[in-house]
Amino acid sequence: MEPLLLTAVLGGLALLYSIYRLLTRPSISDIPGPESQSFWLGHLPELFQEEAGDTDFKWQEEYGNIVRVRAPFGEDMLWISDPKALQYVYQTSGYNFPKQPERRVLSRLIGDTGLTWADGDVHKRQRKVMLPAFGTPESKALLPVFRHYAEQVTLKWKDLLAGHSEQSIKLNVHDYIAPATLEAIGEAAFDYKLGVLDDQTSELGKAYKNLVASIFSAPSNAKIFMQNIAHYVPMCVQNFLYDHLPGKGLDKARFNRAAAHKVANELLDMKTEALMMGKGNRDIMSILVKANAAENEATRLSHPEIVAQMRTILLAGQETTSNTLSWALMELAKQPQIQSRLRAEVHAMERTIRERGDADFIVADFESMPYLQAVLKEILRFYPAVPHTYRQPLHDDVLPLSKPIRTRSGKVISEVPIRAGLRLILSVCAYNRNKDVWGEDAHVFNPDRWLGSSKTKRNTAVGVYSNLLTFAGGVRACIGWRFAIYEVQAFLTELVSNFQFELTPDVARVCKTQAIVMVPTLQGEVEKGAQLPLRVSLAPREE
Repeated sequence: MEPLLLTAVLGGLALLYSIYRLLTRPSISDIPGPESQSFWLGHLPELFQEEAGDTDFKWQEEYGNIVRVRAPFGEDMLWISDPKALQYVYQTSGYNFPKQPERRVLSRLIGDTGLTWADGDVHKRQRKVMLPAFGTPESKALLPVFRHYAEQVTLKWKDLLAGHSEQSIKLNVHDYIAPATLEAIGEAAFDYKLGVLDDQTSELGKAYKNLVASIFSAPSNAKIFMQNIAHYVPMCVQNFLYDHLPGKGLDKARFNRAAAHKVANELLDMKTEALMMGKGNRDIMSILVKANAAENEATRLSHPEIVAQMRTILLAGQETTSNTLSWALMELAKQPQIQSRLRAEVHAMERTIRERGDADFIVADFESMPYLQAVLKEILRFYPAVPHTYRQPLHDDVLPLSKPIRTRSGKVISEVPIRAGLRLILSVCAYNRNKDVWGEDAHVFNPDRWLGSSKTKRNTAVGVYSNLLTFAGGVRACIGWRFAIYEVQAFLTELVSNFQFELTPDVARVCKTQAIVMVPTLQGEVEKGAQLPLRVSLAPREE
């Protein structure tokens, strides 16, 4: 056969095969879902401009736990809150469902090339080196640090109350909790006092104040469109643009990077020198430097990678904990009977601690307080710090479902074939309110669901902590989840023990603003960052 003819035949066959593949690849066109009002934006404004969770809960109620939604240009995406499908993506499939590239670029913007950015073998290598610093004993050992900075908030609030003629004062509680949790992260993670709690001019404090809210909250239609067409732009080009384009949010991210790198490089030099001299503390960075030194050259983290982990830890530890605590105090103010019941348990444990001759809580005390554990879990269920995560399959795959669904054509299916590269929205907030998992009262804040016979039956293991998805699951589960639950308990017990929290009229304007994390803001004042105004007074005591 003539070469030209052979080439034409082979080219034709390749074209036919491509058309065949296109026509026979898995399609989700038969999956139920809402009609899109915009070809250019799809359903993304509903998801990112509405309050966190509102659109998710509406879709879940109307269409179930697997929903076909649209990206810009009418492209299909799959929204998921089904437990078995989530288990398959997070746990069963390992690294076969990487983060979407445009989301990785955003992770790099605020956390460099650290653990939240990494994927595949790079993620596996980074996580292996970091794991020794985040074990149970290591996390428990940091409780005194968390308690110390919780006490600093108590001292500040008591000083404010002492200087006030009334017996209560209106406070934006987030303004005090955020720097305290950042300071706690600094000492627990790096054995370093960042100086943000008392110094309002601290460069690092400014760099982290309202960081994600400044960059990601209240995105315009244009911003949503640009962030999502970035899906088709090579990551190196996106990185260059984010590094050099002007913009208030991007300037904030670059200022944060410079301030964090300055401190991180100083700390890394100190930790490395201490290790060489045979010294070393039990803070996270000292353990990480030691573990890294024990690795062979192929698996060892580079200097920039360790600096990236430090920036990632500061951001993830501070943003998630401070927002979770703010939401917790608001919910306790809404439900004074829960607040009083929790306070009574805390005061009873304080008496037990004094009677045995100790000065403060240990982790075992927290674990022996059933109502504290129930309130903690319900807060994490009701107010997940990160409402969504985003993945895409490396290959054509099939998602199993917890229960069959009826498609648009009337067919009943118990699994969903998906094509490689299909964008998945994994709804943490909707899974945490899934009635099949948590019962018919899933949308009610009820700590009693975690106690005794009220405990909900949860058959499909999804999350890393109490089967909640708040800390994700599988190989990409939050590495610092133990760290987080001890810190939240340390602050919660201290503040509830000493103060009573009541609602203010402004609480009616509080919005659950999406900014990667769920941030409390006031309606019409998103540009001011996180705000959660509560009335604070000294707590009653029955000694």
